[in-house]
Amino acid sequence: MSAKDNKKQIRKRMINAYLSSVISISLLLLLVGLASLVVINARNVSSYFKENMKVSVMMGRLVEEPEAEEYIKQVSRLQYVKDTKLITREQGTKEMAEILGEDFLSAFDTSPVPVSVEVGLKAEYVVADSLDFIVKALSDYEIVEEVDARQGLVEMLNANIAKISLVFAVFIALLLFISFVLINNMVRLSFFSKRFTIHTMKLVGATKSFIRAPFVRSAVVQGLVSAAISSLALAALYYVAQKEFPQLFNIFTANTLLITIGVMFACGVLICVISTFLVVGKMIRMSKDDLYY
Repeated sequence: MSAKDNKKQIRKRMINAYLSSVISISLLLLLVGLASLVVINARNVSSYFKENMKVSVMMGRLVEEPEAEEYIKQVSRLQYVKDTKLITREQGTKEMAEILGEDFLSAFDTSPVPVSVEVGLKAEYVVADSLDFIVKALSDYEIVEEVDARQGLVEMLNANIAKISLVFAVFIALLLFISFVLINNMVRLSFFSKRFTIHTMKLVGATKSFIRAPFVRSAVVQGLVSAAISSLALAALYYVAQKEFPQLFNIFTANTLLITIGVMFACGVLICVISTFLVVGKMIRMSKDDLYY
């Protein structure tokens, strides 16, 4: 094999190694991005579920719709109320019939289902302490018979969201650790062929920072390219999900996607630079004998 062919083969191997490294880093960053998107949107997810948990206000059996509408006007002015909805006697009866069957009314002369109001609360008020006060405030009307704020469900929701956020935070930390280990190994393999060049530079008096500089610049480019690829993949998944599940985008917003992409770029560059800095530093410290092992 001629020297020219040998150089081409070496160049081809280096390109393949570089592409393999970039693809591997991109896949890891994509996983980090997906997990980060969930963690960053944890508050939005919590707010979405909280604001969709309605407080049921049951009126007395003799209360009619005009009285309930007046009640709605009054409670709508309260700072913690997001929205209200009147459930008429007919609507309530229809919903009850769907649950219990059409025959449940046969035992009654008139419909036993009272007029009711569904009250949606602002997310920041859907906590145990605030709900106790809100239930008391909504009950403080003569026409109100019962208020159900589902406090037990709210407490369970808050606890589960906190647990899910913690699990994903640990998952991200684990992914970053795995990314660092894998990227560190890939960088070591990539630069192993350059160990003699590094040693030669050291022999002619080049400083550590001078030797590291081109490798660190290459690592920055590699991190940016990998982050760009993973960001495009995440944006594509985001677009597909938006088309298939439009309701999700009451929770996941474009702003949080941009924040997640920023996190991916920062992680990609930092991990590549730190790994390169450590690997090149280790090669600089190698003795001549160590270069052959």
